[in-house]
Amino acid sequence: MIKDILQNNEALTPNSQTLEVLQANFPQCFNKEGFFDIDKFKNLIKADVDITHEGYDLNFLGKNYAKLLASIDTTTVIQPDVEHNAKPENANSQNLYISGDNLDGLKHLLKSYTGAVKCIYIDPPYNTGSDGFVYNDNFNFTPQELIDKLSISEEQAQKIFDLTTKGRASHSAWLTFMYPRLLLARDLLTPDGVIFISIDDNEQANLKLICDSVFGEENMLSQIVVQSNKRGQTYKQLAKTHEYLLVYTKSESSIINELKKEIASNPKIDNIGEYSERELRNRNPKFGRFNRPNLFYPIYINPHVVDENGYCMISLTRTIEFSIEVFPYNSEGSESCWRWGKTKIEKNNAENSMESNIVGRVKSTGEYGIYEKYRKGTFKAKTIWFDDLVITNDEDDEDEIWDETGVITEQGSSELRKYEMGDVFDFPKPTFLIKKVLEIGSDLDSICLDFFSGSGTLAESVLSLNSITGNRKFISIQMPESIDIKLANSSVNDKPKVQKVIEFLNTNSYPHTLDYIGIERIKRAASKIKSETNADIDYGFKHYTLVEPSEDTIDKLEEFKDTEMFTNNDTLSLFGKETVLETWLVKDGYGFGAKVENVKLADYTAYLCGKHLYFIEAGINENDMVALLDRYQQEPSFSPENIVVFGYSFNFSQTEMLRKNLFVLRDTHKNLKANFDIRY
Repeated sequence: MIKDILQNNEALTPNSQTLEVLQANFPQCFNKEGFFDIDKFKNLIKADVDITHEGYDLNFLGKNYAKLLASIDTTTVIQPDVEHNAKPENANSQNLYISGDNLDGLKHLLKSYTGAVKCIYIDPPYNTGSDGFVYNDNFNFTPQELIDKLSISEEQAQKIFDLTTKGRASHSAWLTFMYPRLLLARDLLTPDGVIFISIDDNEQANLKLICDSVFGEENMLSQIVVQSNKRGQTYKQLAKTHEYLLVYTKSESSIINELKKEIASNPKIDNIGEYSERELRNRNPKFGRFNRPNLFYPIYINPHVVDENGYCMISLTRTIEFSIEVFPYNSEGSESCWRWGKTKIEKNNAENSMESNIVGRVKSTGEYGIYEKYRKGTFKAKTIWFDDLVITNDEDDEDEIWDETGVITEQGSSELRKYEMGDVFDFPKPTFLIKKVLEIGSDLDSICLDFFSGSGTLAESVLSLNSITGNRKFISIQMPESIDIKLANSSVNDKPKVQKVIEFLNTNSYPHTLDYIGIERIKRAASKIKSETNADIDYGFKHYTLVEPSEDTIDKLEEFKDTEMFTNNDTLSLFGKETVLETWLVKDGYGFGAKVENVKLADYTAYLCGKHLYFIEAGINENDMVALLDRYQQEPSFSPENIVVFGYSFNFSQTEMLRKNLFVLRDTHKNLKANFDIRY
């Protein structure tokens, strides 16, 4: 398990992951010694690909080191929250909350969710100098190891060593922190997946360049401007009111959904369906005949035929029937203009007012007006999201109204106060913003990921959208940062606020770590949404903690010799059966919370999931082996192809007994070859 990973990591280089991809897809470009032949590769692709030697790439101190971090496997184990996960609302949930370093979390997710996540939203540290970001690495490389692995000079190695061990908040430190996480996130995305990243001016330029490198410059979809602060940061010379939302797709096949147009709460109904009424006259005083002369023309109404909703048919031509002439004058009698041109009028008009999208009726004043039947539909999201009502006036524009209220950061704080969690989290993103992201970036059944989960806004947004329609699943990852350490390092002015967070955690009997704020917010949001909607959705989530083994534990694992004639039962107690099993299930591609069947032999219990049969605890004997072979031979449906053994629980003779007896299966009527895997 961990011992195996440590041994494999020793041989990895910054390019190991890239070479694995090339080996899997272009094996003909490798020679017998295992070296990649670039000339063979060029010859292979030159007929189909234009090769250029021009271009631009972002380089920074720590880039190769960051690539190495993305390549090496995590040594953390997955500890399930057994009590929480067993509760009725969580037992069958497909939502996940992971407490741990997101770099480790992403590596675990890749083993089961590669190419499965449709939408990623993250709100990483902005590196403002005041947001607490300091890069401090937990990978204990020595300068000499960095020299050997990265093929760099002693001076360069020392700079990277200082950067990652002493804590830095420089641009290089931030890029070294973000780069491996984005590399892993890319691999999690579906072929048509999308990632959204919130950022401000401090690292916006660098983030774009690093995303160009990771996702491809051609896959940058947009840089959305978000009005995060309505008044602006007035202590600066310019009152900054906005942040950015960078949007990158996985490939050209990615599709961004359009947003829904909403209609009134009490719609009218005609032969087509529901609709709300909107006056066709442009009510914006900035537009009128003076600057839109082509939108100033008469429309004629037939007053003799009135349908059940009080509407009359209209025409662009005066006739005996269509005798009432209507121009777009405002209430003061000034010349305004229509919102639609004549072509659009003709396209939406019908011979029957109950089937037409454009009609006339008498106003309360006794005058006639022209009205659009506004139906549900969609429109493209804009690249500016702000806290006001947006009205456009292009006659060919379908995006007449987009109500963007709720994108400011203060709205996020207001939402937390509704859960009696005000001031427990700094600068939470509002659900309105995240729901817009999910609406355009996910499908109804998508997996949605936030690996800087913070207060848990994405999780609540998923539940809120699902309560209307959909079966999205959320995965949230949050570092369990110590609030006690934060209190000790806080300024005098900040200490009361941090103390409030501790009091909140104490009230709810939680550990003093940041992840439990998100956990409690999701619980309260789920309860609120359920009470308000009673929607039949998945309100729960499974909780897992990523645990880094101590140096003492690693020493014990490395000291164990698999050739010895005894077991080390203490090793299992260091982790627990549930932790070992959960870690293996994720490693083998079954995902978090996979269903496991207990396989009872004579006196021993193994664990079955898919094609894997796991032997974890000590105590297997010959009678158990006979029972196992009997099940293989007598039960048609019992045919696990992979036997996985926790090496510390089995001595040499026991593993050999398993290996030799399983070999016999080749000669049975099933002719089954079972793979035998001893893990340390």
